[in-house]
Amino acid sequence: MKGVHRFGVKGKLAPRLPSKGGPVAYRLELPPHPAAVHDVFHVSQLKKCLRVSEEAVDTSQIEIEPDLTYEERPIKILDQKQRATRRKAINFYKVQWSNHSEEEATWEQEEYLQTKYPGFLSATTNEYV
Repeated sequence: MKGVHRFGVKGKLAPRLPSKGGPVAYRLELPPHPAAVHDVFHVSQLKKCLRVSEEAVDTSQIEIEPDLTYEERPIKILDQKQRATRRKAINFYKVQWSNHSEEEATWEQEEYLQTKYPGFLSATTNEYV
């Protein structure tokens, strides 16, 4: 089959790991300083690194409740788009949340924003449009 790539490549291209811990787990060689970390990981626990661990998070501006929680609130709408299904059109808004930068904004459905934060869309869509 031309153009088909398969898992389980043998030889030079095979991944170099010390041993397998099971059918879907691999044993990795880690540096000695994280002693509390297990050296066996399930494949589903491996994730892409999205942020440099050395970045400091400024917690002085976060309003923490007495039970040590905080609430994310939408600050402003950065963008808007509409997706069409077979029967109706669904509006999506790119929302910047409190305590987050514009790069961490998320797309939210109009219905969710209206139920969870009533009055937010009517106040901000006039500014956006």
